[in-house]
Amino acid sequence: MAFTATLSSSRTNRSLIGEWWRSVDHITLGFLICLIGAGLILGMAASPAASARLGLDHPFYFLFRQALFVTVGLSGAFVLSLMTPNNARRMGVLALAGAVGLMLLLPSIGYEVKGATRWLKIGPFSLQPSEFAKPAFIVFAAWMFSVRKRDSTVPAVAIVFAVYLGLIALLIGQPDFGQSFLLTLCFAAVFFFAGLSLGWVLFMMSISMFGAIAAYMALPHVRARVEKFMSPDSSDTYQTDKALEAISNGGFFGRGPGEGAVKYSLPDGHTDFIFAVTVEEFGFMISLFLIILLAGFVIRCFRNALKLNDYFSQLAVAGLATMIGMQVVINLFVNLNMAPSKGMTLPFISYGGSSMLALCFTAGLILSFTRRRPGAYGYGE
Repeated sequence: MAFTATLSSSRTNRSLIGEWWRSVDHITLGFLICLIGAGLILGMAASPAASARLGLDHPFYFLFRQALFVTVGLSGAFVLSLMTPNNARRMGVLALAGAVGLMLLLPSIGYEVKGATRWLKIGPFSLQPSEFAKPAFIVFAAWMFSVRKRDSTVPAVAIVFAVYLGLIALLIGQPDFGQSFLLTLCFAAVFFFAGLSLGWVLFMMSISMFGAIAAYMALPHVRARVEKFMSPDSSDTYQTDKALEAISNGGFFGRGPGEGAVKYSLPDGHTDFIFAVTVEEFGFMISLFLIILLAGFVIRCFRNALKLNDYFSQLAVAGLATMIGMQVVINLFVNLNMAPSKGMTLPFISYGGSSMLALCFTAGLILSFTRRRPGAYGYGE
């Protein structure tokens, strides 16, 4: 009786939170919570080694910082998911304007790390604006294509291309070819989902290939990274070798939580190569489960996108899911030495403030666009 009364009360609850709970996609939300929880657990395993390498007194320094980023990020995602699709879209466009503005200021107020100027210093923290530019641009592109569908006289394709080329120019100027590559893939995906001419997609692929060749020819650090991947015997492949060693050490069940040894000599074991640390300590079984969680999140987003009635929401959710899915693939390929290192985090798992906040921003947009409002879904949903 008590359970029935509680259920009845929740159904008649017309508060903002009650409406949100009834309309939000619980499966997507569940995947998100599980992934972030897994990221914190794996951060607990990777943080002591990273702290020791950097001479930090507290072994869980990076775990506590990641917990702070998660708290802020999930709070922001919750607020975004409360918004209507129109308001969430406006937040995406505003985020794009803000990210572009900050990227323009990077040459004068940013600071350099490993030869790249991608970050702004904000007290004890740093911010990478390009992380927010990716999901924001996808929302902007989806909006422009939806406007074009309603009014074919709007030069949406030209506008989106101009913004895309501007973003690519800013990213290359940092330089950040990993983000440029991912942004291009996502842009091509939104083009494909929008049903635009295959010629445009082929044109984008040609531009990307030309840009990659030009970067290889003109920029020494890009050439060195590619040659390192293509000719490992004649170059320094320390990080990749260590990652492969950690993966081979893990076996089927792993060496046990906290028992990994390679993470103490793997410089980016808590960020780009956290998957390798995961395999060494928890084995292939848990690592496979982690991949299933990531794939489940992406597939659920695509499933919802296919059933949405609103054209803009369809494009935005599919594009954002593509971004997360492609980032997962790139990170795993780097860990397995199947692609050159790109400095790409494993979504929701790797340590990184800007990455976690931007991914939570992305998740908040997805949750907002996929809420079950009257008329939002087809097939009787």
